[in-house]
Parts: sequence; structure tokens; C-alpha cells
Amino acid sequence: VRLRVEPDAKCLFDRPVRVKVEGLSPLQPVTLRATLTDERSTVFTSTASYRADRTGMLDLCSAAALGGDYTGVQPMGFLWAMKSRTPNKRLMKRDVTTPYEVHIAVYPGSEAGGAEPGGSPLASCTNERGFLGEGVRRLPVREGRIRATLFLPAGEGPFPGVIDLGGTAGGLLEHRGSLLANHGFATLTLAYFDFEDLPKHLVEFDLEYFEEALRYLQDLPQVRKGGIGVLGVSKGADLALSMASFLDGVAAVVSIAGCNANFQSTLRFKGAELPALMVVIENLKTDPSTGACFFTECYEDPRDPACRAVIPIERAGARFLFVGGEDDCIWNTCMYTREAEKRLVSHGKDRPEILRLPGTGHLVEPPYFPLCQVSFHKPVNMNLVWGGEVEAHAAGQEMAWARVRRFLWENLG
Repeated sequence: VRLRVEPDAKCLFDRPVRVKVEGLSPLQPVTLRATLTDERSTVFTSTASYRADRTGMLDLCSAAALGGDYTGVQPMGFLWAMKSRTPNKRLMKRDVTTPYEVHIAVYPGSEAGGAEPGGSPLASCTNERGFLGEGVRRLPVREGRIRATLFLPAGEGPFPGVIDLGGTAGGLLEHRGSLLANHGFATLTLAYFDFEDLPKHLVEFDLEYFEEALRYLQDLPQVRKGGIGVLGVSKGADLALSMASFLDGVAAVVSIAGCNANFQSTLRFKGAELPALMVVIENLKTDPSTGACFFTECYEDPRDPACRAVIPIERAGARFLFVGGEDDCIWNTCMYTREAEKRLVSHGKDRPEILRLPGTGHLVEPPYFPLCQVSFHKPVNMNLVWGGEVEAHAAGQEMAWARVRRFLWENLG
């Protein structure tokens, strides 16, 4: 029995592969298990039952999983359907210079309900999934106040430039920026709190810090002239909107799971101040079975005429793409997107591009990152419900990743 990954057992994390098993008995029932151990030794696994075809072949691109963590024809289900063995853990890549190793094994018999198979595997292999493609350069940036990592694609350029802003997890998470560089974008992944000497908490930010990063990227000889793209996720998304609204040189904005108002942290810029949309903790709801918290209704309403935190995006000259999951359990991303669209149109601006993702939660990652429905969130010191349905969320992430890249190419090219 032979198990192999095509076209190559080594690939980039966001690239699909084909898993094949040969040499089985005709119509033999088997169980496929995939295992990944992250940098903090948390183990993630998926298990699914299959049946070989009449020639003794199992091809995940055509064979349907009969039960387990995923069902139906799901060529990449072995990866996106993974769950942590330790409850409430999220797969987060912290060191993009090393790949993830996904160990895939096929066992005899079909385990009921996708239970963990026992005994020795018939065959196994390892799918090595990296974040830095050949020739992509990773360069730490400590220029003035800037705390960031620059990813430059292979070749001389110039390349379209993108600033990548994470959410309330803080720190410097480089997985999205490194993967974008593999697709031809010079990407500056910018930290803005809870990293080195930056502010520790989401209290107050100075937009001049983000302006400094924008000018740094614009001035690089490897970066194409004519405007920078800003991609923001969650809190990073409203910062991206503010950058486009108050700073010159932003040509395209991608808001992923974001708000149309300045969330949680007062934003200052050259003597002016944009107040924050605050949490109303009294509205917090808790899942009685798990103790995890729903934050969906825990915010001031940006539709309130008295709300001064709404970002004046009508000032921006950029094009906008709003991406949001319809099962986002952190906040009402789709309502925030509608409000942003209404504001732009009412001021005579072009209608933004909008991508609504059914069954998709708050944590919209590049393709094949497993769904995390609940995890501990350090800034609030509690477990949060992020939302999402496993199969729909996986499909949403693939759709979003393709749309984001196309949007950036069209508007920065």
C-alpha cells in the first residue's frame, strides 16, 4: 500500500494538494487520519472513513468521505477539518520560517463516527506546508517607531505594496503577509500593540505611527508607485479604513470581519481625535454549557446619531472590499458593512465591493486553516465564541482569499 501527496509533498500552506492511496483491496474500508503539532505542542487531528474503489485506489479528489470529521468529496478536508485535542485552541503560525508538517496515515477498517483508529497504519506520508516560497525575503523592520516585518517576493520588482494589519490578538502575526508575498505582493506586516516597545493595550493609538509605516513602504524601490493597499482584520480593519480616510497614498482597502467605526481605542491624528466605539459589557451573553462568551451584542450602535466613532470613509480616495462572515459571533460584520456602503453611496462615492460568506465566522484566515469556534482571548481574559460552521467556513476562506488577491491586483496594478 502506498500513500502519496501530489504534485509534491512539499508545498505552500495555501496551496491545495491531491492525496492518493494505492494498493488497497477492491472496495476496502479504510480510515484516513491527519495530524499536525503546532509550535506550542498542541496537537490537531482529523479522521474520516473511506472506501477504496474497485481497483483498490483511494483518491481524495473523487472519493467521498463516509463519516468522521468531514463527509463528501473534500480534497482538503483532512486539513481544514482538524480539531485540537486540547479544547479551545486555535492554530496560529508564529514562526513563518518553518513549515507545518502534516502527517497523513491510512488504517484498515472504517472507524464508527470517525473515531481514532488503532493499530499500525497501512501507509503514511508527510505533507510539509510552508509559508515562504522560493526567493521570498523576510526582513525585520525597526525604522523609527515602526515595528514590522517586510516580505518581498522573488525577483527585482517593483511589486504592488500592501500593509497587513492583524486584530486584537496583538503582536506580530506574519502568516498572512508571508503568503501574500508568495503571490507577488510586497507586504509589510505591521504590529501596533502588545509587541516590543509598542503600547501594551487597546487604549489609544496615534495615526502618525501608521502614516510612518505607509511612507516607509511607499519609498522602497521594490514597491510599485501609485498607491498602497491596506488589508485589515477585525480591529485592523477599522484602522485600515481610518488610514484611507485621513492619509494620502492609500489606493485600496480590504476590510475582513471589520467594523465601520473606530473600535475600542481612541485614535489621534495631528491634534484631532476620533472617539472609540466601546463595549457594553452588560450585554454580554454566556453559553451555559461551555462558559464561553458571545460578544455579538456587546457594543455601542454605530447607527446611533449620537455616535461619533464612525469613520468618515467618504474622505477616502481608495477602493474598498468588505469581507464578512454571516455567522460572525463577535460582532455584526454584515450590518457594519451595510452602513459603510450607505455612507459611501450617500456621499457620491463608488459602491464598495462586498463579499458575504455564509456559515463563516469571525476568524477568516487564508485557506485550510482549521476553524476555531471557541478559544481563549487574552485581551478580554475569557473564552470567546468566534462562530462558523466547519465546511462552510472552509469554503468561505478559500473564496475570500481568491477575491482579496484579485481585488488587490486590480487596484494596485
